[in-house]
Amino acid sequence: MTKQEGFIGGLEAESQALLDVAKKMLIAARTAPKARGIDKLATGIITPGPVLEKLRAKMEELAPEGGALFNRDSQNIKDVEAVVLIGTKKGPMGLKLCGFCGFASCEEMEAHGGTCIYNPGDLGIAVGSAVSVAMDHRVDNRVMYTIGLAAVKLGLLGEDVDIAFGIPLAVRGKNPFFDRK
Repeated sequence: MTKQEGFIGGLEAESQALLDVAKKMLIAARTAPKARGIDKLATGIITPGPVLEKLRAKMEELAPEGGALFNRDSQNIKDVEAVVLIGTKKGPMGLKLCGFCGFASCEEMEAHGGTCIYNPGDLGIAVGSAVSVAMDHRVDNRVMYTIGLAAVKLGLLGEDVDIAFGIPLAVRGKNPFFDRK
């Protein structure tokens, strides 16, 4: 099919729309409720190219220690249109009475290198909000910790981000993240 002025082919239009959805997913993550209104999130979008290849290589590198899921997922994201990254920095919320982290105080938790329970909780809420946007637009997606771990190890969201998830996005006739081997 030749390109004509005033005509956008379906695949090109779908690709453009998918990137718009990815951006809206970041908005949903950012505006999701957070403990005490403190925002510790870091977000980003990876599109096809060198950064995606670097991420895939890191996932394959992690496979011997992390298991076959890392290889499977690295192959699963080979041809995706985008990967949304959502991560969080660790740090206390400064509540006077809590202890949900297993320590008596935020100070004790920090001294022992613990994780405030609200950091991953806020991250989970943000990820849920983001994938609901993808669902609302019928974009195929899957939340993958394997992508998030590789992104953290590469420092893609910043050196102070310790926990992350990756959400690959695709527009296909069949969801490529469903019947995985």
